[in-house]
This record gives sequence, structure tokens and C-alpha cells, in this order.
Amino acid sequence: MTPEPPDAGWAERYRGAVMNTFGAPQRILVRGEGAYVWDADGNRYLDLLGGLAVNALGHAHPALLQAVTEQLGTLGHVSNFFTTPAHVRLAERLLQIVTPGGAPTGSRVFLGNSGTEANEAALKLVRRHGGGQRPRVLALEGAFHGRTMGALSLTHKAAYREPFEPLPGGVEFLPFGDLDALERALGDDVGALFLEPIQGEAGVRPLPEGYLAAARELTTAAGALLVLDEVQSGMGRTGQWMAHHAIDGGAVVPDVVTLAKGLGGGMPIGAMIALGEHTGSLLGPGQHGTTFGGNPVVAAAALAVVDTIEREDLLAHVTVTGKALATALGDIDGVAEVRGTGLLLAARLDAAVAKDVATALLDDGFIVNPVAPDTIRLAPPLILTDAQAQTLVAALPAALARAGLPA
Repeated sequence: MTPEPPDAGWAERYRGAVMNTFGAPQRILVRGEGAYVWDADGNRYLDLLGGLAVNALGHAHPALLQAVTEQLGTLGHVSNFFTTPAHVRLAERLLQIVTPGGAPTGSRVFLGNSGTEANEAALKLVRRHGGGQRPRVLALEGAFHGRTMGALSLTHKAAYREPFEPLPGGVEFLPFGDLDALERALGDDVGALFLEPIQGEAGVRPLPEGYLAAARELTTAAGALLVLDEVQSGMGRTGQWMAHHAIDGGAVVPDVVTLAKGLGGGMPIGAMIALGEHTGSLLGPGQHGTTFGGNPVVAAAALAVVDTIEREDLLAHVTVTGKALATALGDIDGVAEVRGTGLLLAARLDAAVAKDVATALLDDGFIVNPVAPDTIRLAPPLILTDAQAQTLVAALPAALARAGLPA
């Protein structure tokens, strides 16, 4: 492929053609390899955001390239009047990895194109639960479940919600980690509780110890579904296939799990996994659909991601690399706290200078995300090496100093 010229005026052309929903791009990126990307001027960056936890295998991974190329050369797309082997195989594999002890009888998978689509599908499934007699849905303060209208109704941040109100009704937000509030809110009119095992957009905030297990007991007693949003935290990001596998002894089996991001390794995919006979049968023919869901090329990519994570033992690698990185970050002056697990981490700083620190790091060749005024988020490719991670550790003190930390 011919390299893009550095003087093509990409930023100005972007402003003239692309809707301004994301603000001005920080860089024009033209190439990637492994955990690195290059901009149009030839500068290299260590990608510690991974396309927002998407590029599980990094950039231009040979297994992903081979899977996509071979599938596209065979069959690129069919309508949902048909299926393909890749679609079926992926659904089977997801049932295996979401419930390591074996998926309950009757479990089923719906494939879409994104995390917000997966949560839209889950919300529609919840509406079917209880035959329309359970109109209330519970979520937590700080939750992020997507930007389409249904998923947005589950997303807590006022700046995302208010411009588009009124949103689909029935969603109530509970204080984060407050089991008493959850118990008071649950009743026979509640369809489901939506939870992220680790709230990514809220600054990589894990559920308190014991909350998930108690939530499972309480929702079961109330007849409500428990929906776990593993869009950001799933697919090996925490060193487990699912973040909830390492919470409260891994004993919690939800009714629904939603996935996306790392599942496709950069290809657009979302999945809703309904666990159990009742949940798996709630959506019937004609009640939901998507033109591109289960596309064989994207399904082949997701299968390649799963196979590579297993073949290269990336779950163990993520555990070891993430633990070392978290420890090293926590020893730096100006870092107040490190949250998260595996390679989903956040460094809370001693002051609200995260944007300045992220800018300084970008100038130094590191891509990170100022997810909150005082917090930097890291969600690099799962293939990140310890040596690469330590280059961030070495560079961070100077970036903090340029932002005025430590005082």
C-alpha cells in the first residue's frame, strides 16, 4: 500500500467533510504494527488505548489479516435469511468462553455490530421478560452502556442524555455499590439490573467486593434478569475471558452478557449472549434483527481473536504484564491510586491535570486517555510487552512534571 503523503491537509479536509461529533482529531494516523501506530508525519506512538479497548491483538496481526482475507475471498456477506459456518462457530465459541462451566441448556447468541447494539438487543430482551409486566429497569450511577436511544437510556452521564430526552422510559439509576439501595429498588415490576463489572468510562471503577454476588441473589429473588455489560472488560482484557469470572469467586452466572470491542480485534461486532432456556427464548423470529450481524468476515475475525488469545496464552500474559504495570505506576510520585485489573487500568493523579498529562505523553509518543479530570485510562493491546509498558513508566514522571505534578 502506498504511504499517505504528510502534506495532504487531512485535518482541514476532516473539518470540511466529517460531522463534528468527536472534536478535532489529535493526530492523523496512517499505519499500525503490533502495539505501535504512526501518524502522517512519520511519528511513532505506543498505543496504550488500543482503539478504546478494541485492538486486542494490536495492529496488523497476521492471524487477523489471514482470517479476514481468506473469508472475504470466499464469501463476504449474506442476508440473515441464510447463515455461514463462521457465524455458527463463533456463537458456539462464545457460549463456551462466557460460561466456562458450560452454558445452561437453551442459551443463545445474537450477533450485531457494536456494544451499543448488543445492549439495545439486551434491553429489548428485558422488555419481553415478564410479559410486559416488568417495566422498570435498574442501572448504576456512572454507567455507560452506549449512545443509541435505548442504550443511552441506560447511560448515566447527564451530558450524554439530556440533549436527547425524553429517552425510552423506565430506567432508574442507583448509587454505585450500594446494596441497600438495590434491595429497596427491586420488586416484581423490575425487568432487569444492568451492571458493568468494571465501569470503564467512569474511570475504571470495579464493583465493590461482594456486590455482584449479592446482586445475583437479589435479582433472582425478585424475578429480575441480571445483565452484565462486558463490552469493555471482556475478551481477555482483565486476564480472564470475562471480568466477572474473577469477581466473587467466579461463581456468578448472569442471565445476559453483552460483548463487543476486543471481540473483533478491530472489526465491528457486538454480541448478546442469553444464558438459559427462558432467557434464550425471549426474542423470536421477527422481533429483532440486523443486516450485518453475523457477517462471515467479521465472525472469522472474531474467531481468529479467540484462537490467538488461546494459542498465545494471552490471558496469562495480560495478568502478569498488567500487574507489573499497575505496581510500577503506583510507585510514581503524583499518582494517587491505580485501579483496574489486567490491561484495563486507570491512574488517578494527585490533581485534575489528566488532559495536560495526556497531551504531554502524546508529544512524547504515547497514546493514553484522560477519562476523568484527574484520571488516565490505559487499555492497550493484549500483546503489549512488559518492556513496552515500562517505557510509559519511564516517561510518565516527566509528563507529570510538565503538568505541575508533583507539587
